[in-house]
Amino acid sequence: MKKSPKLSSKAYAAKTSEKALYLINDEYNTFEHVINCLVTICEHNELQAEQCAFLAHYKGSCEIAIGKMQDLILLQEDLALYGLDVEIF
Repeated sequence: MKKSPKLSSKAYAAKTSEKALYLINDEYNTFEHVINCLVTICEHNELQAEQCAFLAHYKGSCEIAIGKMQDLILLQEDLALYGLDVEIF
């Protein structure tokens, strides 16, 4: 059995400081609008944006970005300006 390597405290802190931005399903934005926002703001490709839109629609939410809190807050604010419901967890 292979043991997983232990993370240094600095690496552990970096790993645990990352958060995720989730797209939450809503009933008023079209798939096209959501896909265009994800492509333009989050730099997703068309297929990735489409899959995220469908996952959010059918499952209720979808993780659309992972990163540092400051970076995710900027994405969240931009997406909210276009009417998307997004949360950081």
